Order: sequence, then structure tokens, then C-alpha cells
Amino acid sequence: MSERVVILGGGHGAGQCAASLRQHGWAGEIVIVGEEVAPPYQRPPLSKAYLAGDLAAERLFVKPPAFYEKEEIDLKLGVRGLSIDCNGQAIKLSDGTDLPYSKLVLATGARVRELPIPGADLEGVGYVRTIADIDALRTRFQEGAKLVIVGAGYIGLEVAAVAAKHGLNVTVLEAADRVMARVTCPTVSEFFEKLHRDHGVDIKLNAAVDSFVGDHKTIEGVRMAGGELLPCDFAVVGVGITPNTEIASAAGLEVDDGIVVDAFTRTKDENIYAIGDCTRHPSEYFGAPLRLESVHNALEQAKTAAMAICGKAVPYNQAPWFWSDQYDVKLQTVGVCAGRHDAEIIRGDAAEKKFSVFYMRGNTLLAVDSINAPADHMIARRLIAANREIDPQVLSDDTVDLKSLV
Repeated sequence: MSERVVILGGGHGAGQCAASLRQHGWAGEIVIVGEEVAPPYQRPPLSKAYLAGDLAAERLFVKPPAFYEKEEIDLKLGVRGLSIDCNGQAIKLSDGTDLPYSKLVLATGARVRELPIPGADLEGVGYVRTIADIDALRTRFQEGAKLVIVGAGYIGLEVAAVAAKHGLNVTVLEAADRVMARVTCPTVSEFFEKLHRDHGVDIKLNAAVDSFVGDHKTIEGVRMAGGELLPCDFAVVGVGITPNTEIASAAGLEVDDGIVVDAFTRTKDENIYAIGDCTRHPSEYFGAPLRLESVHNALEQAKTAAMAICGKAVPYNQAPWFWSDQYDVKLQTVGVCAGRHDAEIIRGDAAEKKFSVFYMRGNTLLAVDSINAPADHMIARRLIAANREIDPQVLSDDTVDLKSLV
């Protein structure tokens, strides 16, 4: 067998890893094994521009199909990896074949977390993870239709925004006491709650869902824990994702809420790497191992793995960043706060839909949420990367130019 890198997974990270391998001089074979029939594509636009009908499926692709042909990258699509033989360096595939590898990159990503409640299998209960998921949802986006969304995180609220703009009657159910509670502070939560209510979305907080109900196998409503029935034509569930680590665990690799990797994306097996949502990696910025659900993380880990495989190992050490588009508002976040801060500094005006929240621990800047403030976001990325102490009193002074702090 010639030297061969097998990339298991067909997402954003997989496509980037293959491209970076060629960029850094890998002359051997490259095979991408993807469970979906589409070539590697971007997932963030699914709940935004693609759901809205503003983006063609082909524009989701990380690279056009012709790229893989030109670079001699073999796409094995519609195929799952079943198991890994670490000693024999081969993967057993769902098509019955064994695929040998010199190096293996696990880019298995994550799957949606399903609600284990009665009626979850009814027709009309949908999720947001794949092109097929969105294609199914878009057929139901008819003006006046009643949509219930379970979960007020990024996905739930992005779907709500698109649905409201399309004239649907939208109700969002959130188990917590505020929207996006897992990822941001009360100030930002209140801003987005008001934004959605101003667009006609009904948001119910502290809302526990008991079941999906319907006749003839099709959903007709969502029953709350208190007994209230919310009639609907369809429902979308957005309550998080679960990393796909089972194949790694079965192969004896270390797994701890993600496949454990080092700063070079290497697992404990010298021939196996892992990238993206499925991994837990050391983070200098967070100060502890971290699993990130982030395109930026997937892309940068993909580049890191490719360089390491090509003998150009450079450790991955970057502050993560994220974004969300809802109506005419763009939220951009850099860093990870996770409740570790002891102060929040607000610059700008929420009433003007343009402000930023700086999360501080003492004089250390941990994270920044920027709402319609792209300049703040770019400067915040530089500030966090510099890891320099900042006087909170100076930061809170709106007359001080942020650039002067870099």
C-alpha cells in the first residue's frame, strides 16, 4: 500500500484537512469517508441563509467537486466507518470493505441531541444538522404555518428568525430562565429575547416539554409539562449536540466528552489524529482541556493535523470565536467565559443595536460578545490573543479607543 491518509467524516474540517494536506506537500493518497452523499460542506449557513432560501446547496461546499478530482482526493460518500483496527491500521466500512491507512484523521463531528419524550418520532418533528434536514424543513415554511421550536440557543433562535421573516407563527420553548443561557450573559439574553418578541415570536421561558402529540403519525401539537397543549403544524428541536466518539472509544482511544488529543491533534495512537466538534484539546486560553462546537476550531485543527502529518508540526493555540445571525443582528463572540468572570463591562448602546460585553476576571479579558460591532470583535480577538492585563476602569471608559489597548 502507498502512503494513505484516511479522513473519517465529511464535514468542514474534513474538507479543510484534505486541502491542507496537499498544500503542505502530502503526495500520497487521501481518502475522505463521509456518511452523507454531499461532499464536505459548511453547516453554519444551514440555519441561516440556506434555510432562508438565499443560498444554493452548491455554495455550502467547502470545495467544489472539481477540486477533489484535480487534487486526486478520493471521496467515498454515503459510507460509514464501523470500526478501527489500530494494530492492522484499517477501518471497516459499512459497504463491507476494509480501508487501510498510514494515518487516520477522525473528523466524526457530532449529532443532534434528540428529545427522549413521547411523540419524538412523529412526522413533522425536525432537527437542524444536515442539508437533508433543512430541505425537509423548507417545504413546511409556508406563511401562516404554526411552528414550535424547542430550545432557545443559537440554532433555535436562528430558525425562529428565518421563520418569523417568512410569516410563520413562531413559539420558542426554553427550559432555562433566559435565552442562550449557556453561552452568554443576562444582558445579551435580554437583548435577543426582546429582539425576537419585537418580531412577533412568542418565547416561553422555564418551559418543560412533556410530549409531542398527533394523530395519523403526524405532529399536531406540543404538550407542556403543566398540561397545556400548543397546536402546531411542525416542530424543530434544537437542544444541543453530542460528539460522535463511539468508534474511537471502541478502538481503545481515550475519550472524555470528546476524543482526547494533544496540541498537535494527536490521539494516544501515533497514527491517529482527531479534529473538530468530536475532540477535547488542551487550551491555553481556557486553562483546561476544552471541547468546542465551532467552525473556527474545526478548520484550525484540520490545518494543525495536516501540518503534523506532513512533518511540519505546529501546536494549535488560538482563542476560539463564534457567530450567530438573527434578523439584522450579528452576534460575534471571541473567547470562552463559562461563568469564570467576575465583571461585565458594556461598551455601546443596546437600544441602538450596537454594543459589546467584555467579560473580565480581575484584569484578564476572558471573552467578548459583540452585537453589530465588528470592529470591537476584531480588536477583542487581538486583545485576547495578546493575553495582556487590561485595567477594567480604562476599558469601561467609552472615550478610550479600543485600538489603544492592543
